Amino acid sequence: MLLQIAHEAIVALVEGRDISFPIPCPHLAEPRGVFTTIYSSGKLRGCVGFPVASLPLFKAVAETARAAASEDPRFAPVSLPEARTLHISISILSPLSSITPSAIEIGRHGLVISDGSRRGLLLPQVPVEHGWDRNTFLEQTCLKAGLPPDAWRTGAHIEAFTAEVFGESDVETASN
Repeated sequence: MLLQIAHEAIVALVEGRDISFPIPCPHLAEPRGVFTTIYSSGKLRGCVGFPVASLPLFKAVAETARAAASEDPRFAPVSLPEARTLHISISILSPLSSITPSAIEIGRHGLVISDGSRRGLLLPQVPVEHGWDRNTFLEQTCLKAGLPPDAWRTGAHIEAFTAEVFGESDVETASN
C-alpha cells in the first residue's frame, strides 16, 4: 500500500493535481520517520525523508515521494513519462537515539551526525552498499553534514536509528 501511495503521489505531482487517500489501517496512520528513494533505469533519481516522526506514515510517504521526485537538489524534477516508470524504495525509521561509535553496527544502524546547524544522515544500507567500515561510515556521515570527517571524534553529536526497508526490484545499488 505504501509503494502504491508513493507512486500515486509522484504521478499526481507531475500531472499538477492533488491526491487524497482514505484513512488506512491504524499502523499506517502512526507518525514515523521515513525516507523515500526513487530510481530511474536502475539508477538513483532522488531521495528525501523525514528522520523524525512528524506526520502519519502514509502522509509522510506521499510527501517524501513527491519531494524525492521534485526537490532533491542533485537532480532535475521528474517528468511525467519518467514518473510512470520509477522504482521506489521506502525506509521506515525507528526513533533516533544517541549512540557511541563503538556500538554502531554496519547494516543495522543508520546515522545522524550533527554539530550546530549542520546535520548529515545516511541510511543503514549505504555503508553496506559501499563496503565501508565503521570509521568510514562515521566520516562519510560527517562529510554529508558539511563537517570535517573527524568531527565525530571532536564533539559532534551521533545518533542512530534502524530502518525497515522495502521496495521494488530492478534497483541498482546507489548511495542515498
